[in-house]
Amino acid sequence: MDGASPSTDGVTAGAFGLAVTIGGANFLAVRFSNRELAPFWGAGLRFTLASLLFVAIALALRLRWPRRRQLVLTAAYGALSFAVSYALVYWALVRVTAGMAVVVLAVVPLVTVLLAAAHGLERLQRRGVIGSVLALAGIVWMTTAPQDVEIPPAALAAVLGAALAVGESMILGKQLSTNHPAMTNAVGMTVGAVLLLAISLIAGESWALPRRADAFWAVAYLVTVGSVGLFLLVLLVIRRWTASATSYMFVLFPVVTLALGALLADEPVTARAVTGAALVIVGVWFGALSPSARRLGAPHRQRPAPA
Repeated sequence: MDGASPSTDGVTAGAFGLAVTIGGANFLAVRFSNRELAPFWGAGLRFTLASLLFVAIALALRLRWPRRRQLVLTAAYGALSFAVSYALVYWALVRVTAGMAVVVLAVVPLVTVLLAAAHGLERLQRRGVIGSVLALAGIVWMTTAPQDVEIPPAALAAVLGAALAVGESMILGKQLSTNHPAMTNAVGMTVGAVLLLAISLIAGESWALPRRADAFWAVAYLVTVGSVGLFLLVLLVIRRWTASATSYMFVLFPVVTLALGALLADEPVTARAVTGAALVIVGVWFGALSPSARRLGAPHRQRPAPA
């Protein structure tokens, strides 16, 4: 049911909600992982182990490996989704606050809407653009104060580059949606892991396995539920929804992180955070999930990538 409205498929909506929950919890797990592991190495280790699980799944299911153009597109998906975006965000995080880095996730739907129209996958709709801007405004309100808005130009470029990489990876994920998600991740995540490990080597990071209990269990979660579970769900959702509608999960991740931080880490919840979260939810509903948005957001019928 390619291009079907999101609400007509309860299973897909449930997968979307579960992906948002897992993605939001990932932020807390990464915080624990980064206490002991260097950032590029931690991300490379995570995706190396997760890619091995995906390869095992693909072999067990006797899936067909991508060839020719599909292989190139899958490798590009992995490079953008797992290597470029993560490398740029981790690099920016040492130069800006976490709150400013979160803004990149709020920009993703707007970037994806524009890229999807540029690729001819979807019609550019004013409602989607307005919903993306509302969600972005909610994240900015949630995570920044007027005195915290200043950001170095290089870090800003990295954040915007990461948003562009994520948006383009959503487009590639849609183009590859006729393939089995386990195989797409087996190939794509392997490519991303190799590139992240290469970046870690170039950066001169120390490679060590986690020894602290909190870091060990954080990595274990990130490898299994946080990578295998999340990216299976992302590709399952994008198979049924448009790329732009699927991308709205990225602005909901911080809302889940906020709630889990309050429940699990005793982090304070401010009135600013609550009003910002409400604005994010309004933007997501208006731009992607409401009945009117679903009627307007039907994509152009895509052609599967040639073998």
